[in-house]
Amino acid sequence: MDLYLYAVVILGALAVSDLMVGVSNDAVNFLNSSIGSRVAPRWFIMVVASLGMLAGVTFSSGMMEVARKGIFHPQYFTMPELMVVFLAVMLTDVILLDLFNTFGLPTSTTVSIVFELLGAAVAVSVIKVMRAGDGLSSLVRYINTGKALAIITGILLSVAVAFLTGALIQFLTRLIFTFNFQARLKRYGALWGGVALAAIVYFILIKGAKGASFITTETLEWIKHHTLTILGLAFVLCAFLLQLLMTLFHTHVLKVIVVVGTFALAMAFAANDLVNFIGVPLAGLSAYHAAGAAADPFSQLMSALQQPVRSHTGILLLAGIIMVVTLWVSRKARTVTRTEISLGRQEEGVERFEASPLSRTIVRMATTTGAGISRLLPRRIRDSLDRRFDCSCARPPELEDEGERPSFDLVRAAVNLMVASTLISLGTSLKLPLSTTYVTFMVAMGSSFADRAWGRDSAVYRVTGVLTVIGGWFFTAFMAFTVSCLMALAIFYWRAPAVVAILALVAGLILRNFRLHKHRESSQKELDVFNLRKVKDLRYAADISFEHTSIFLERIAATLEKAFRAVSLCDRMQLKALRKETKKLELWANIIVANVFKTLRLMEQADIETSQQYTRVISALQENAESLRDIVLRAYTHVLNNHKPLLGVQLAELEKVKDLLCQLLNQTAGALARRDPLPTEPVEETRRRMRRLVSKLNRAQIERVRMETSKTRLSILYYGFLRDSMQIAEHTLHLLEIFRLFSLRRNNEAPTEQS
Repeated sequence: MDLYLYAVVILGALAVSDLMVGVSNDAVNFLNSSIGSRVAPRWFIMVVASLGMLAGVTFSSGMMEVARKGIFHPQYFTMPELMVVFLAVMLTDVILLDLFNTFGLPTSTTVSIVFELLGAAVAVSVIKVMRAGDGLSSLVRYINTGKALAIITGILLSVAVAFLTGALIQFLTRLIFTFNFQARLKRYGALWGGVALAAIVYFILIKGAKGASFITTETLEWIKHHTLTILGLAFVLCAFLLQLLMTLFHTHVLKVIVVVGTFALAMAFAANDLVNFIGVPLAGLSAYHAAGAAADPFSQLMSALQQPVRSHTGILLLAGIIMVVTLWVSRKARTVTRTEISLGRQEEGVERFEASPLSRTIVRMATTTGAGISRLLPRRIRDSLDRRFDCSCARPPELEDEGERPSFDLVRAAVNLMVASTLISLGTSLKLPLSTTYVTFMVAMGSSFADRAWGRDSAVYRVTGVLTVIGGWFFTAFMAFTVSCLMALAIFYWRAPAVVAILALVAGLILRNFRLHKHRESSQKELDVFNLRKVKDLRYAADISFEHTSIFLERIAATLEKAFRAVSLCDRMQLKALRKETKKLELWANIIVANVFKTLRLMEQADIETSQQYTRVISALQENAESLRDIVLRAYTHVLNNHKPLLGVQLAELEKVKDLLCQLLNQTAGALARRDPLPTEPVEETRRRMRRLVSKLNRAQIERVRMETSKTRLSILYYGFLRDSMQIAEHTLHLLEIFRLFSLRRNNEAPTEQS
């Protein structure tokens, strides 16, 4: 038994690890709406969510039976066989969840645990069937197929139900309140909030009480017979309190609802998802104790796991504390949260995902269908709907402390929280481990769809993002089943050595994922530098544009240096890495362009001349990024195809061009960084020297072509470098001249501020 005691200890350690990686992924479920709407400072949101999680873990006791008997029939397994299943499940779960956290994709901890249990149980069951000489048809005796199918069906059905419910409730709510909701909120806010909060009370405090570890049977019976009374009183009390807060203290009722909803959803998450993290280790502990009490612990069937069980409240609270600590310190939790918020934000901007053929087809079909439905509606109704869903005049206000515009308003945040927490709590009360990630993500996507956040200019990118996340869910199910099955086979046949080897593999993968996430986080911080947050002051916005353009030009110069060195050495791997760098620089250019548009909105009509000059920055930035991309791509293709390297004389000539171009870029970057004054003569002189040099080199290359010392491929690469280098030089000088004119005009006039 000592060997299996070690197995129980390993399960306990894996439970702590699983709590940490699981919370990092599932934090998006209850933080998304409050952080996206910026209802309060982040620390306050975290405190509310932490309290909700601590309260929710005490309601999860009834859910623990899913890990014990929800997927397989424990009465047909011995304790050693179940230990194989449980170890395989926990090892697989830690690997999968940490992988998804690294890439910032929200996945379902429920789906992963269900399919891991299914995969490991099937593997051990097949071995038992083969050893007994029975046919595979007897496999159903070991697997709880009815319950497993019900769970899987419930999870998949929750995707459609969550999206449709979120879209419908958001449509009706927006129809009532519109984007200019302040006046209507004073009339209907308390009633609407009363309904929402009463629903939370019903599903969490009443239905969820069935799984609470501290509520007695008598209390449950009393609640059951007085449900309608409690529900009615909850509505009246909540509506009265909200109205009182609005009248006496001028409290924003939506902020109250979002804060309470954050608490409720964190509570629902902990109640429903805690089983995913500690349910299997607790089942392993129960199996160990049951076997220890038997005369023959290694052959005793685990019928004891069929009995109902209530977990100790102390264990649940300890798990809750670990979850809370992880929530505060996990950096990966923020990465996952950023993905969902970006897909649901109201305003357009730089998108994380690229368009795909499937997303284009879906958007095209949806646009055609929507246009057809619109034609069937009377014009008066269409105009009325357009007015109520017009968000152009009601942009979310900026926060003075951080100067960043919320991704969506409090109306949508409240709908997201209330609908998601209600659906999750309903599933918990029915003891269905539905996926909180599926529900909250699809509710958020449904509400953003109903809010017309997916405009014509962003829909294909948002749909690609949603499809990527959903595809990751199917990948989770497949990998969870497959990997858990293989691990169970390895552990069953090779026992302790297999466990040690897999633990080493898990540790190595987690370390690798940590380094990868750190690199991705560093890249994201570079992008965050270019995000223009405070856009109320024209002088500030312009100064930031100067600074960002300076950084952009310096990076172009550095990339050119690396590209030339890689070409001279025929370094294919370096050129491949530089291709990724050019994509990053193109993204930087797009972000700076978006900032230019924000700056243009601050300019008054009298500044039309300056505005026209400022818009010319857009083409100059994009042309520079595209010319650099062409240089690197042409060099990479040349080396990749194993063409002859450039001649020594060509390398020497191109190095002179490169040196002058980098000098020009760095001169311009330095001038923009200083802002005032902006001298153009030194840069112009460098450009003239470069033009004379390129003209001279063109003649030399023509002579080499005529003498056939430079073959076609070398000539294409050589001329391409010269042409693109001159393009970058011309557009860089153009940028400097535009900023100089803008600086002169700004210094001669008082800065214009947004009212």
